[in-house]
Amino acid sequence: MQRTITILRGPLGRGRAFSSTSSSSSDKIVASVLFERLPVVIPKIDPVVYAYQEFAFRWRQQYRRIYPDELLDKSNARGKGDYQIDYEPAPRITEADKKNDKKSLQRALDRRLYLLLYGTTDGSAGKSVWHFPEKVYQSEETLRKCAESALKSVLGDLSHTYFVGNAPMGHMEQTAENIKQFFFKSQVIAANKLNIGKCEDFVWVTKDELMEYFPEQADFLSKMIIS
Repeated sequence: MQRTITILRGPLGRGRAFSSTSSSSSDKIVASVLFERLPVVIPKIDPVVYAYQEFAFRWRQQYRRIYPDELLDKSNARGKGDYQIDYEPAPRITEADKKNDKKSLQRALDRRLYLLLYGTTDGSAGKSVWHFPEKVYQSEETLRKCAESALKSVLGDLSHTYFVGNAPMGHMEQTAENIKQFFFKSQVIAANKLNIGKCEDFVWVTKDELMEYFPEQADFLSKMIIS
């Protein structure tokens, strides 16, 4: 008995393109960008953590090894000189904090900030609303390319941005508008100020402040955004 083997010809290394054929033809696929500025200074220590650190220090001091005085005198004599270092820590509260300037990146230095835009979107029926940088998927090679295009249209270029991963970090469906929204995370890199365009207004907000702009989606966003 003879067996016939069929060889599948064609390149195996082709890139995968995102396709919307599996969804309804009336659905719109939207790529949104959660654009964040990471904390600039170390967050304040939680009182519980501080209390534990204080207890641990006192515990170690109680059972620490005691060295002879002669050895301690020699170690303390090392490195002595005429030099002196004047160190003054930078203030945690900036002028932008005092003025509550939400257009500035120089605020809430110990928190993450997220970019929100004010203007019309595909699901706002011509009305101006607060939203993330977003774009309807059309003919881009991948959905991440679509997200990059959305952020680039706002910033002008992506030289001070870094996209975290190729897959979306979250997915939300808006059944009333037939929109499937995919969120991608991107971060500000080496920049204290960015030129935001293609919108009527914009703000940089913390996670708690962001929930005030989206009360109906607060539960979903609270789970998707860590801090």
